Amino acid sequence: MLKKVILNGAHAVSLAMLLTLSGHAQAALNVFACEPEWAALTQELGGDKVAVFTATTALQDVHHIEAKPSLVAKLRSAQLVVCTGAQLEIGWLPVVLRQSGNTGVQPGKPGYFEAASAVTMLEVPSRLSRAEGDVHPGGNPHIQTDPRNIARVADALAKRLAEVDAGNAGFYQQRQQDFAKRWQAAMARWQAQAAPLKGTQIVVQHKGFPYLEDWLGLKAVTALEPKPGVEPSGAYLSEVLGVLKSQPAQMVIRAAYSSDRPSNWLAEHAGIPAVELPFTVGGTPAAKDLFGLFDDTVNRLLAAQATAQKTKRSGA
Repeated sequence: MLKKVILNGAHAVSLAMLLTLSGHAQAALNVFACEPEWAALTQELGGDKVAVFTATTALQDVHHIEAKPSLVAKLRSAQLVVCTGAQLEIGWLPVVLRQSGNTGVQPGKPGYFEAASAVTMLEVPSRLSRAEGDVHPGGNPHIQTDPRNIARVADALAKRLAEVDAGNAGFYQQRQQDFAKRWQAAMARWQAQAAPLKGTQIVVQHKGFPYLEDWLGLKAVTALEPKPGVEPSGAYLSEVLGVLKSQPAQMVIRAAYSSDRPSNWLAEHAGIPAVELPFTVGGTPAAKDLFGLFDDTVNRLLAAQATAQKTKRSGA
């Protein structure tokens, strides 16, 4: 009887070990995403095969993030890092990567993915100087404001997921194909809705929208920052107001994370609407995912255009 109990106990232990090993085999891929847009895209492509941690929020300026121990701890257990690159995270990510000691997700390894490598960069500077402000040598890194870039990154990211997690390669391929189909249909809808915006002259608070401008045919007259990353003084805002007398704009736009003071000042003095755009997933209540991000962006721009046209007709 004792022998039977011992054997049953051994069987139970073996079964427990098998279940544990099976659980490890089915464990989700740990992904460390630097920005909300890439967290959302990874979730679209990975479904329940990924566990995504987002290092920043839509209401933070990703240029200026503190390399906190909590980020180091999260990156230490990551199997894939998904970031914009193009030196957008240069102020904090290298420190977090180094302190994590995670060799599998260092630059150059399969576990490190930069979204910017999948797109054509705009505003690549011809010369580099600190005197020019917060300039990125590889080009403007805010690629997520053009849905065509999202599609390009999705293709590349799905392949990387399949490389890092080869056992689920077929799953990622199927998810990418499904996402691409839905995304292409959404882009066609956005393009049709936004057609009236083509040629619209705008003022940007920060030079964070060249990809949005390129996609929709918007024309940036000037920026409220005298140099990228430099807050405007009252005197400089007055200069911008003077520019608009000869080159009128229909609206001034800013990202959700930016202070509203400069754009609201210009809106009041120039008589044009100030538009807060989500900029990334979570930037506004309606921008709950990637589809909502562009739904809300287009809707807000069209609403501002309608307001500007109404104001112009009324002669205000």
